[in-house]
Amino acid sequence: MRIGVHPNNLHLRLAGLWPGAFAELDPEFISYGEGRDTAALIDQGAIDFGGTGSTPPLEADARGLGVEYIAASAPRPANGAIFVRAASDIASVADLVGRRVSLIDGSFHTYLLARSLEGQGFALSDVERVESGTRDSLTELLEGRVDAWVAMSPRLEKAIERSDLRLLLRCGAAIPNRSLFWTLRRTGLSSGELAAIAAELNRIGREIAADPKAAAHLLAADDRIGTHVDVWERVVRSRDFTVGPIDSAVLAEQQEEADTLYRHGHFHHSIAVAQPLKTAY
Repeated sequence: MRIGVHPNNLHLRLAGLWPGAFAELDPEFISYGEGRDTAALIDQGAIDFGGTGSTPPLEADARGLGVEYIAASAPRPANGAIFVRAASDIASVADLVGRRVSLIDGSFHTYLLARSLEGQGFALSDVERVESGTRDSLTELLEGRVDAWVAMSPRLEKAIERSDLRLLLRCGAAIPNRSLFWTLRRTGLSSGELAAIAAELNRIGREIAADPKAAAHLLAADDRIGTHVDVWERVVRSRDFTVGPIDSAVLAEQQEEADTLYRHGHFHHSIAVAQPLKTAY
């Protein structure tokens, strides 16, 4: 089983480091740069499944690739936030209108921004989205090249401690922010394989929750940007690593996001979120 691992999905990142993870599936952990690449890698046969936020599978369905959902994490309301400079005159989401916002466009950042703006009567088109890419969004914010920054763990935990930044909004105030584990239907994973993946994700999640210090040390040792183990431990303790089945509530959340992003013009056509073809549990 070729399992895709990118830096921002901590569940699969830890699975690649966790002793005995996915042992029954003869795993090969394939590292790649970011969650937005997941659909292309599955489509190319480079990986069999991956884990991302809620938006990349919708992007895949928008391209007609046919997503097969496997499992979903619990909501992670603390894993994303919008920051501004401490001295900024931006006091609310409404004040973002006409401003430049740094984000990873096409990730849950886009949905967080859309829902936050919509709650104030505005749309994505009312702000200028600035793709963060490989640029340093924190530096761009502090130097005034952007006016706000959509951040996520582990940089979020560091940003909260800074006196020159101000937290404008936590993602839990606007979106559920789950991790979703998914493949494409054309990959042809069997019902047994889907069930085994879902069960193993759940098992690993329970073990991570039971020993967050061990998980933090694994992440710190694997961290190329030098995030301290104490920061990683706060990240691990702050989230629920429970993984459950794809149920009607999760599918309804995905449909709501698809409809929202279509309403905001991010998608050029409507998307119908399909029921799973196979039962993973």
